[in-house]
Amino acid sequence: MSGTMYKSNIVGYSTHMKRRTDVNSVTNWNAPLVWEGTFDPVVIDAIYTKMDPRIAVVVFAVGKYTRFLKGFIESGEKHFMTGFRVTYYIFTDNKDQVPQVQLGKGHNISVLTVPSAKRWQEVVLGRMKWATTTIDEKIRNEADYLFMMDIDSVFGAESLSRLSAVLHRGYYKNTERDGFPYKRRPESKAYIPAGEGDYYYTAAVWGGYLEDMYRLVRYCYEQSEEDAKNKIEAVWQEESHLNKYLLYNKPTKVLSPEYLWSDYDKVPEDIKVVRISQLIKDYAQVRPNGGQ
Repeated sequence: MSGTMYKSNIVGYSTHMKRRTDVNSVTNWNAPLVWEGTFDPVVIDAIYTKMDPRIAVVVFAVGKYTRFLKGFIESGEKHFMTGFRVTYYIFTDNKDQVPQVQLGKGHNISVLTVPSAKRWQEVVLGRMKWATTTIDEKIRNEADYLFMMDIDSVFGAESLSRLSAVLHRGYYKNTERDGFPYKRRPESKAYIPAGEGDYYYTAAVWGGYLEDMYRLVRYCYEQSEEDAKNKIEAVWQEESHLNKYLLYNKPTKVLSPEYLWSDYDKVPEDIKVVRISQLIKDYAQVRPNGGQ
């Protein structure tokens, strides 16, 4: 598959391509909403190959989640930004479990140590803390774009923008804003009032220009810390804060659920290509508190 990447509001269309009419391909704030069949990867590749950007991929493999590292990296080497400079920043509590994988030209792995956790929620919330610190101290000098992803995923293809967000597969067909699982408790920093909202985005894949991602990651970390001081934990941890941020800081590109589908779910007709797949797993086995 192509090593395609996108920036800002540019989407390439070839003259022979027929635009899809079964899906929306633009948001109400005029940002592209990317589906297979709504862009020409050849045009975009030609533009961005000349730029030679440095891409950072941040993933956390804590506890038993290290079992997913090999598949993640191997699929990334086949499908993620082939022909571009890529560094996988792997945060783990067990460096010995990081596999040796043959990497392509210009691709590297940087392993960073983080503490173990007793609750999977601690891992989720800790991602924002450690990512914020590491961007400040290290990644800022080594990358132009940054992707944050769940380790239990495998690549198919990808898209970058100044700030990209992926529609959650469980809610992308929802037409009622009050049907989104936003944090509705006013005491929480993730609070979104009833009747407000654009989409519901997943926190399993998000990416963009490094400084834009830094502002978003730092926001999620700081807001989670404020909630913790008040003994509040948003229902979906950083995903709740992510949705709050993106409501008032619109992404420059919205990616369809093709960019994170799940092996648990049947693929519907409007999903023409599964670009990133979330693997089936037994949460009771891989999560430190048995998935609770």
